[in-house]
Amino acid sequence: MMSPRVGVLLDFGAATPMSVLAAARGLCEVVFLCDRALPYVASVVDDLADLGEVCDITASDDRIEGLRLAGLVTFSEAQIRRTAELAERNGLTYLSPPAAVAVTDKYIQRRLLSEAGLPGPRCRMVSEPGDLPAAVAEVGLPAVLKPRVGAGSAHTCRVDSLAEAAERLQEFPARPFVAEEYLPGDPSVAGPGFGDYVSVESVTVAGTVRHVEVTGKFPLAPPFRETGYVVPSTLSASWRRAVLEVAEAALHAVGVTVGVTHVEVKLTPAGPRVIEVNGRLGGYVADLVRRAQRIDLVRMALAAALDRPVDIPEPEYRRCAFQYFLTAPMEANVLRRLDGVERLSRQSGIHHVEMLRRVGDRLDWRRGTLEYLGIVYGSAIDHDSVLDLIAMIDDVLMVEFA
Repeated sequence: MMSPRVGVLLDFGAATPMSVLAAARGLCEVVFLCDRALPYVASVVDDLADLGEVCDITASDDRIEGLRLAGLVTFSEAQIRRTAELAERNGLTYLSPPAAVAVTDKYIQRRLLSEAGLPGPRCRMVSEPGDLPAAVAEVGLPAVLKPRVGAGSAHTCRVDSLAEAAERLQEFPARPFVAEEYLPGDPSVAGPGFGDYVSVESVTVAGTVRHVEVTGKFPLAPPFRETGYVVPSTLSASWRRAVLEVAEAALHAVGVTVGVTHVEVKLTPAGPRVIEVNGRLGGYVADLVRRAQRIDLVRMALAAALDRPVDIPEPEYRRCAFQYFLTAPMEANVLRRLDGVERLSRQSGIHHVEMLRRVGDRLDWRRGTLEYLGIVYGSAIDHDSVLDLIAMIDDVLMVEFA
């Protein structure tokens, strides 16, 4: 019996081609849909032919019609809308085009959440500098300025005055932005050493939402750059229930009926508030969930594309798994020194140190979370031990900037 074939629209995202192929074993055959005009695809496509089937869609998306696909998925934020359009034209299961817009357009998403009765920050469109005074007057100060479409906290910042908002807008590439009311968090919910927000990883099949994990976070680096994740989170049972309820309501509000999703939720004094709904697997989350729970979210995404139910066992955490992002301060322009990586790699509890920057590299906080220097992967017996390891990482690594 032939395995069903799932098309994966490839681009930089939350799953590499190798991780997709590994997750597909015994479930389906993978066909990578590759547009060579995309820089990431151009850098990997020539090596993919030895690993799996490749369909070149650079000239036309119509080439997928003869592939006999049973499902379609992408792990890239940038390809969600294109995947939705392809799925609709070819009768395949995926987000509807309106839902694809809702999970990628922060203004439309905020409007839909509000219409569904979910409390959240006031939000106003900023298409040009002249829109700023009215936007700031409506949402109040401090405010959060972010691109209407984007990911990874790129070109996102807090502004405390109209003048600062205008200055930041000039610094950022020209694009539509939104201004949102700043939501203060309650640091006591997650506890000292952890961030005032979490994310919910879920899988939806035929409109039924199943929650897989609540991912804890480390405190943000200014202005809103993520510094790492931990599984399980430190939330109490009551907070966990409240977070899961608001995440599920948000998924229904934006029209998600299928796929693995990543909903970010702020922990505020007034209760959980949705930061944003992402209609795809969250970056780096698959590794954490696999290490902590032995659950493969990439495989779940492929199964959901085939309309197959997924089995989600009750969580049994062996250890606290974490990723710690090595983040430069906002004022850093150039990496001048980076020592101690080999010593850090030999420490108990540290599984892997992945360095992405070299001495001499230029840095720019405006590019968001992905401007980190590297990632430290590790685990510990409990959350206090995780924080001890984070302190050790900061002590062992000798980093200097210009």
